[in-house]
This record gives sequence, C-alpha cells and structure tokens, in this order.
Amino acid sequence: MKYLKYYLLALAVILIDQVVKLSVHEYMEMGPLGEIKIFGDWFKLHYTLNPGMAFGLEFGSEYGKIGLTLFRIIAVGIIAIYIYFLARKGAHSGFIWCMALVLGGALGNVIDSIFYGVLLDNASYVLNPPPLYPWFHGQVIDMFYLDIWEGVLPDYIPLIGGNYYSLWPIFNVADASIFIGVILILIFQSKFFDRPAAQHHPTIEPEIMPDTETTKTIN
Repeated sequence: MKYLKYYLLALAVILIDQVVKLSVHEYMEMGPLGEIKIFGDWFKLHYTLNPGMAFGLEFGSEYGKIGLTLFRIIAVGIIAIYIYFLARKGAHSGFIWCMALVLGGALGNVIDSIFYGVLLDNASYVLNPPPLYPWFHGQVIDMFYLDIWEGVLPDYIPLIGGNYYSLWPIFNVADASIFIGVILILIFQSKFFDRPAAQHHPTIEPEIMPDTETTKTIN
C-alpha cells in the first residue's frame, strides 16, 4: 500500500480523462459549431483534435509521429519507476503525489496516441497512402477552451500582424493534471526538497591529563 496509493491516483486521472474524452467524442460536434458555453464566452467546451505535442506542434512524417508516441511511452515508464523509488526512499509524500498527477496525465494522452487512430478513426495520416502503423497515429482529444481573447492582430504589428490568434490553447483533463502537478512542485519545491538539518555531533571533550605532582607523590 506504500506505493499503490500513488498509482491509484494516476489511475483515477486516467479514468476521468478517458471518460471525458470519449463523452466529448460521442456527444459533441467537432469545431466551433459544437461549442458549449460553460461560463460566459471565456470558458467553453470545444471538441478538437491535437495531432502532435502540446500547442498543436507535430513532426512532419509518419515516422515522426511513431517516434513521438514511443517517446511518450518511454517517458511514462521512467516516471512510473521513479515514483516507486521515491516512495521506497521515503521522499516527501507531497512530491510523490505531484509526480502521480504527472504520470496519470502523461499516460492519458499516450492512450489517445496509441489507440484512438483505430478505435475512433482519428489517425493523423501525414503520408499518402496511410502509414503502416495506424495504432500509433491517434490524435489527442482536447475540449477545455479558455477563450480569454481571439481575433486578428493589426497589420502594423511586425511579423505576426494580420493573422488570427487565440490567446489560450485548448486542453484536456490529462493536460490539466500534468500542469497542476508541475505547478505544485514549483510552488512547494523548498518544502519538497528541504534537506534535514545536519545532525549535531557531540563535542569531543579534551582528554584530562593526570596531575604530574600527584602522580609523583603517590609513587
């Protein structure tokens, strides 16, 4: 149970993440037409697909997508092992809980990349014909949209003027879990990584030399 509780938190994140993603896929229309306003115009549910990394970044080939998915799998394995060793060595429990949040979020998005390309038919086919490994070409489902501002920047702004921008990216439960875990680590790092004070070593008392005069008298 010493280790299990942290993995149970990661499992809970994965289950919540997958339930939300599959519900969005099943009941929402993709794109702006399917948007659902939660709090005014600034917080919405917006069904979209992310073919690559965070903020829509992606690699430009079939093998790049496979490499990204494999990298995620390796990273998840390393984090899972790291949590085990942290618990075994008695690291601060708060830090381990944060790492469990990161593990759950990372694995939640890995599931999308591995399975959704076939199960939900949302593979991001970069090449034509489709890749040989559609199981590793799934797109991540995002839905939480913090619409703080969106619009076209004025033309007079150098380099980026005249283009349409949205201030905040769209994310999912897994992304939020990773973000919260990392932010908590940064906020409480002094507490999580505080080294115990050096143990006080007893002062070595000077050796008491026998009195020479008394020794001579006794002799």
